[in-house]
Amino acid sequence: MKILTVVGARPQFVKAAALSKQIAQTNGIEEILLHTGQHFDTDMSDVFFDELGIPKPRYNLGIGGGSHGAMTGRQLEGIEKVLLEEKPDWVVVYGDTNSTLAGALAAAKLHIPVAHIEAGMRSFDKDAPEEINRILTDQMSSALFVSTDAAKENLKKENIAKHLIHEVGDIMFDAALQFSQVSKKPSWVLGTFLEKPFILATIHRAVNTDKPQNLSEIFLGLQKSKNQILLPLHPRTKEKIQAFGLSIPENVIIGPPAGYLEMLWLEQNCRAIVTDSGGVQKEAYFFEKPCITIRDETEWTELVDNGWNVLVGANSEKISDTIKNCRVGTTGLNLYGDGQTSSKIVKKLLNN
Repeated sequence: MKILTVVGARPQFVKAAALSKQIAQTNGIEEILLHTGQHFDTDMSDVFFDELGIPKPRYNLGIGGGSHGAMTGRQLEGIEKVLLEEKPDWVVVYGDTNSTLAGALAAAKLHIPVAHIEAGMRSFDKDAPEEINRILTDQMSSALFVSTDAAKENLKKENIAKHLIHEVGDIMFDAALQFSQVSKKPSWVLGTFLEKPFILATIHRAVNTDKPQNLSEIFLGLQKSKNQILLPLHPRTKEKIQAFGLSIPENVIIGPPAGYLEMLWLEQNCRAIVTDSGGVQKEAYFFEKPCITIRDETEWTELVDNGWNVLVGANSEKISDTIKNCRVGTTGLNLYGDGQTSSKIVKKLLNN
């Protein structure tokens, strides 16, 4: 069996690391890795392959930047050429990025079965490009691997055939268990006096970075919390801060984008996490940290329902108050499976 895996953004590299390791240990499967180049700089891409031990992609399309339509269209064209050459039995895609949609669409047009990992997640905000990518990818997939009961129910409501849906747990839990033992303190933190415990923050979604009012409110909320904040700065956020002429509060310590092993260390050693990232919301839960999500919705509704996550939007008062009063949730670490997701996915693909 030949599997072609499409990745493009750093959360997908993490997930691919867990699945690719399992594939490599399984007889009868060849995996070909295709990187669209959606995250293209060294800090956001190359470092992940190096530190996670992922083989270098056989194909790197180098397609990053531009509008959603331009990026997706160019990726679609590039992926199609590779599929025609390689003729895989399955195309595996992860999550909800433009690379995910382009990979699924290219495969579906060529009648190649698509396996979507993290299928069925819904924020119910169709203004978010990620939501459109999720919905369309699920409609084109032949195997939909879901993390939760809620995701499974979402797919059933959208008339996805039951036999195509496989509840296997969350592959990010596999990765967190595997790599947390080798996490490393970021070099930019080494000389920093850390008030114990610090708050970790990440900001990268367009709904926050592209609106000066939202970005200003977020920094005001971090400032009002009067906690020491560590913020690994996403390139997009850095660009927008400069473009909008915003100043960084004194209690916010800025660092470069964190590699995955560095991010795990920050998550393990902080008191709480402020984020607009879907993946970081789950990692906060894996390490039993309260999460304050600077969005008005989340695809991981079970974290909100169980008290691990609080939605505050880009509201400075809510951000500061929630940081000061945040608590861990009410349930144990059983929402996302048993850490054997990769093995279950490989078995399902072989059986199909």
